[in-house]
Amino acid sequence: MEVMRIGDLNIWPDVVLAPMAGITAHPFRVLCKRHGAGLVVTELISSHAIHYKNQKTFGMFDWDDEERPAFCQLFGGDPDTMAEAARVVVEHGCDGVDINMGCWVPKVAKTGAGAALLKDLCQAEKVVRAVVDAVPEVPVTVKVRSGWDPRDVTAVRFARAAEQAGVKAVTVHARFASQGFSGEADWDIIGQVKAAVSDIPVIGNGDIETPQDARRMLRETGCDAVMVGRAAMGNPWLLGRIGLFLETGVLSPEPTPEERVAVAREHARLMVVQAGENIGVRELRGLLGHYFKGLTGAPRLREALTKVNTLAEIEAILDGARERLTQTPPAEREPTAVA
Repeated sequence: MEVMRIGDLNIWPDVVLAPMAGITAHPFRVLCKRHGAGLVVTELISSHAIHYKNQKTFGMFDWDDEERPAFCQLFGGDPDTMAEAARVVVEHGCDGVDINMGCWVPKVAKTGAGAALLKDLCQAEKVVRAVVDAVPEVPVTVKVRSGWDPRDVTAVRFARAAEQAGVKAVTVHARFASQGFSGEADWDIIGQVKAAVSDIPVIGNGDIETPQDARRMLRETGCDAVMVGRAAMGNPWLLGRIGLFLETGVLSPEPTPEERVAVAREHARLMVVQAGENIGVRELRGLLGHYFKGLTGAPRLREALTKVNTLAEIEAILDGARERLTQTPPAEREPTAVA
């Protein structure tokens, strides 16, 4: 593996945590960084909300030194507003700006933002140039889908234009916006984008659930790094396991139930410190259950966690879960080298 460079920044390992609404707030980003992510990205943040000085939105400027380099992802369809928002987040200390051109959900796309910009590449290029010109001191990146729908694979044409406009990396989620998260990602499109650009890294995204998936994407597409999204939920270890496997060929073991409980507790603590107990615990109800996916006893545990009201209740449930969750036999947990 080679160190990926985004502008003047070295990214190592070449494994990136995807921006995910409601998921990649500071507590989860910092856990992923501790467990081996090379780069983390915030939830998508509205440029219009920044323009109107929405205080809840400013509360999403929650990156700190432990995460660095930390990128802030912005969405919006108006070049001037996006440029203004980029200047604001850079003034608040982010290390790079990522432009969202992949979100397909109606409340974003219907405003002409997110993946809707792939329907109008002229406007998309205006947005990119405005942001690049606004924050020359940091790298600007873009995350796209393959296109809006299968009738037009716009990611390839857009990547060329984005590189010419000064973007320092392009991430391709190899699904069309019309697919949402359904169907399989078409990694061939990532390879096409990589072949289309000259000097900037291409980050591949879509259907990476294991270290083996990550290696296969790199080999099949020639992309420079991988981005992991939904598979990282409740599984910050995955980022580090991918990095180790790509560098050494060693497939490290899955975390034990005890490790899962310990990190879920730390996630809960970090969330409450950041958001306060009332808000933090409400948000945790839908997050903590992911840590126990696939373990015997997990359904009952997830149900209990959806009803919590205090951090003390969360800790009591997790402490009680230690003995009930099925322990993986130690012999199956030894690291293995895979050719």
